[in-house]
Amino acid sequence: MTVKWLDLTSPPHLPALYARAAARRKITGSTLPEQGLRCWVEVEPTSLAAFRDVCDLAPSPLLPPTYPHVLAFGLQMQLLTSKDFPFPLLGLIHLTNRIRLLRPMGSVTQLRIGVFVHNLQKHPKGATFEVVTQVDDMLGPLWEAESTLLCKGVELPGEAPETLPPGPVVLNELTRWYAPADIGRRYAKVSGDFNPIHLSAASAKLFGLPSAIAHGLWIKTRAVAALNSHLPAANVEIFVAFKKPVRLPSEVILLSSEAGSSGDFQLNGHGDLVHLIGNWRPIS
Repeated sequence: MTVKWLDLTSPPHLPALYARAAARRKITGSTLPEQGLRCWVEVEPTSLAAFRDVCDLAPSPLLPPTYPHVLAFGLQMQLLTSKDFPFPLLGLIHLTNRIRLLRPMGSVTQLRIGVFVHNLQKHPKGATFEVVTQVDDMLGPLWEAESTLLCKGVELPGEAPETLPPGPVVLNELTRWYAPADIGRRYAKVSGDFNPIHLSAASAKLFGLPSAIAHGLWIKTRAVAALNSHLPAANVEIFVAFKKPVRLPSEVILLSSEAGSSGDFQLNGHGDLVHLIGNWRPIS
């Protein structure tokens, strides 16, 4: 896909984008826009420290592996609420996330963020597409990611592609932590993502959920942080598939294979509840 880039002079203003998202509730088409958005952003120490605090991350000279998603959030919001984007933002379901650490993310103060959408596919419940995020520093490509989102109710021709379940792997408990009732609100303050399903039980019930649920990228950040000693600092791809949401408040349990260049992990609740499955692999 050839992306037609629109370069912005400053990051988008989030309050206006939230108003636009709240006003759009209908599917208006089945074609994704070809235009992507790019912008240079500053890595602000105060905001980064707040992110580390809410995700319980230790100080480090390297950016947290998921932090570029926070820097890209405004651009993603502007793209997904644009007039030529066919699906309403509220109600989209985050299915998977894949990040690639191309180089160590140290001594970073300014980054160019680019976002675009592609790969529209039929799904048994509607249609999926990918939000692609690319991050460059002054030396070139540094980090990239794809998030697969589901929009229910979209009608596309053809058959939905088959997905094979992963084979069994040997995992052992690595750690566990408690997701408090207010973590959705706390994460929203540092990430800018004020999705109502994460903020409170009352706002989540407006979207058919019995309680607020933890943000997927907060869960992934906590899991990757716990796996820090297992993972390479760069040239690694970290994938997660979100399964059952983490209802707030609740305890979660992280299982992992042994440290190495490749591995697998899983985040469980109590009983047979699986919240996410994931893996890390060298970038091929």
